Amino acid sequence: MSCLRSSLSVLRVLRGLANDAVIFLRSSFHARTALLAENLFLRKQLTFYQEHQVRPRRLTNAARLSLVVWSRFFEWKAALLIVKPATLIGWHRKAFRLFWKWKSGRVGRPKLPAELQQMIARMVHDNPSWGEERIADELWLKLGISVSPRTVRAYWPVKDPSRPSRLASQNWKTFVRNHARVLLACDFMVALTARFRILYIFVVMEIGSRRILHCNVTAHPTSEWTIQQLREAIPSDHTCRFLIHDRHATFSSELDAAVAALGLRALKTPVRTPQANAFCERLIGTIRRECLDFMIPLNERHLRAILREWVSHYNQGRPHSSLGPGIPDRGTAPPGRKHSHRLEATERVIATAILGGLHHDTGSNELRLMSDLIFGEDR
Repeated sequence: MSCLRSSLSVLRVLRGLANDAVIFLRSSFHARTALLAENLFLRKQLTFYQEHQVRPRRLTNAARLSLVVWSRFFEWKAALLIVKPATLIGWHRKAFRLFWKWKSGRVGRPKLPAELQQMIARMVHDNPSWGEERIADELWLKLGISVSPRTVRAYWPVKDPSRPSRLASQNWKTFVRNHARVLLACDFMVALTARFRILYIFVVMEIGSRRILHCNVTAHPTSEWTIQQLREAIPSDHTCRFLIHDRHATFSSELDAAVAALGLRALKTPVRTPQANAFCERLIGTIRRECLDFMIPLNERHLRAILREWVSHYNQGRPHSSLGPGIPDRGTAPPGRKHSHRLEATERVIATAILGGLHHDTGSNELRLMSDLIFGEDR
């Protein structure tokens, strides 16, 4: 769009110059006396406007260039009325700069392809601790693209004030991924009974395996009750190191001390940042979408029974795409079989109803027996 506007502007300037040239050629055939009289007639009109202080309209680029061109054929300073002499000289210099820029053409090295520019910007964003030399080495050694560090610096993205210039510490997402096997997360969610009573559901999950370690219900969540739930959820021989929770008043300093006594370090999420506990928030959303949105619990006991059955299905029968896919209690390896696209003659598919048929746990009789032999002790 900008190129089109520039082209139209150039065409207007050339058209103005052509019109002035035609007028000049026609005037060259007039008698000298007629030209002198016409000039005197026009100067009288200009003097009239000047005496009455009538401000002229802003000149166009075509008019400016025309004045610069025709000023080379006579002593123009005495005839200049609507602008200052320094202004006309400035127009002449600007026209010379544009002419020299057009004559010189483009100088220097050509720009890098747009794909390579985007790649450099993405590498800078994804690796805030890298400098231009590291990025140039990565491009040369791994992709065979020869780019100097100074060239990388030329395409360095504009600094974002919200991001530090150097990586002071790893971001939260990277920390969670690096420590997923030793991370636990917990949170509360609410549910309504048939009589509009609010109940609180407390869940504890293991991030690495996505396994729900504990789930319980209460009408009055307190710090003491939450500490007892954590003691029941976390075994004495655990290998975890961190427990993520938010800044709700229930997670008090006494709770953090109790967590430390269990051999864990409590990690509080930043203020108003639920995405810092994204795995647990996603689990709460799954509980709602796959269970509570279809149920109306009558009371606390009924809700606890519903969740007990659903948690068992979640840990032992529900596939998780983030695990490969896989099942928390069974791992990611599918059962072995001779044919991957058909059942054996002796196999029978068994569908076990979960929550009265809301979900079904599907498997064959032979594979179910094999699974019980392998994972029976873990259950």
